[in-house]
Amino acid sequence: MPRKSQKAKLILDEKQKEQLNKISQSRKAPIREVQRASILLRYSEDIPITDIEKMIQVSRPTIYKWIEKALAMGIVEGLKDKYHRPKEPVITQEAKAWVINLACKKPTDYGYASEMWTRSALADHVRRYAPEAGHDCLKKAVKATIQRILDEHPIRPHKIAYYLERRDPDFEQKMADILCVYREINLQNETSAPGEDPSIITVSVDEKPGVQAIKNIAPDIMPDPGKQSRLMRDYEYKRLGTLSILAALDLHDGHVIAQVHDRHRSSEFISLLKEMDAYYPAESTIRIILDNHSAHISKETMKYLSSRPGRFLYVHTPKHGSWLNLVETLFGKMARTFLKHIRVNSKQELKERILLGNKEINASPVVHQWKKFDFTHAF
Repeated sequence: MPRKSQKAKLILDEKQKEQLNKISQSRKAPIREVQRASILLRYSEDIPITDIEKMIQVSRPTIYKWIEKALAMGIVEGLKDKYHRPKEPVITQEAKAWVINLACKKPTDYGYASEMWTRSALADHVRRYAPEAGHDCLKKAVKATIQRILDEHPIRPHKIAYYLERRDPDFEQKMADILCVYREINLQNETSAPGEDPSIITVSVDEKPGVQAIKNIAPDIMPDPGKQSRLMRDYEYKRLGTLSILAALDLHDGHVIAQVHDRHRSSEFISLLKEMDAYYPAESTIRIILDNHSAHISKETMKYLSSRPGRFLYVHTPKHGSWLNLVETLFGKMARTFLKHIRVNSKQELKERILLGNKEINASPVVHQWKKFDFTHAF
C-alpha cells in the first residue's frame, strides 16, 4: 500500500474545484496547465502521489513542485509558470526599430524589383545589411525572427488592403444629397398607390464597360451521371473583343432600360436618354443619378438636354464615389447570373444574350433600395 504523503492537505472550495475540473478537461488549454490542474484535483481528493504519477504520467518531482507551489501561493499561481528569462535578449530595441523601418518602406526603395516584401526577402535583406547598419545582433536573423519582431507592433508588409481615396472636397455633402434622394424614393414608394406615376421619376444610370466576348476552343462537356458531376470546360479560349452595357434602373418599380454598344461615348449615352424619354410619361420629370463621366456632361449631351428643357434632372455622385449609385447592385446581379462564365461565338451573340438577360430581369423586376441611412458623417 502506498505511503501517505506527509504534506499538508490541499483544501478547495466548490468554485476552485469547478475551475480545476474545467481546465483538466479542456482541449484548448496548454497541456502543462491541464496536467497541473489534474495533479491538484487528485491531491485534494487524497489520492496518493504514486497513483497520481501513474494516472497523469509525470514525474514525482514535478508533482511535488506544483503541490508545494499551490500550498504556498494558491491554485491560481500553482497553475502558472513564474516569469523567467534565462538571459538578456540579444536583439536590441534599436535593431528592432531598424527592421520595422525597413518593413514600412517598399523593396523598390532599396533597389529590388518586388513591389512588396516577403518575410524571406526581408530576412535576407536584414542579414545582408544589418552589420553595416551597426546591428550585429541581426546578422543571423531568420524568417521566424523577423516575423516575431513584426508581430510586436504588428506590421504585415506582405499583405495588401485597398482603400478608396476621397478626391471630392464636397464628398460628404454630395453623399448626403444622394442619400436624401434615396430616402425620399423609399417614402414615395411606400405611400404611392399601385400603378400611379410619380411626377418625378428617379432612375439610376451607369455603364459597365469591358464585358468580354470569350469563345470556347473546344466544346463544353455537360454533366453525366456516373461520369462527372460538373460541366467540364477546356482551359483554352479565344477573345473576340469587348462590349459596354448602358443601363438605367428605375428605383420605383425595378424596370431596367439597357443598351449594349461597342463603345461608350456621348452618342451612346444620348441614345439611352432618348429611350428613357420615349418610355416615361411626357409630363414627368426624369431625375437621373449618375457619375461624372465625360459623356454625361459633354457638349453633345448638353445640347440634347437643352432641346428637352425640364425633362431631365441630374444628381451627380461625388467624384470617386460611384459606389453610391444603386445601379451598381444591378451590374453585380448581372455578373452573378447571366454573365457568369458566359461563352459566345461572336460579339453579336454576346449582345443578344445580354439583352435577353435584361428581358429576364424585367420579367421579375426587383426594386433596389438603399437601406442604411447614417447621416452622422454627412453633416
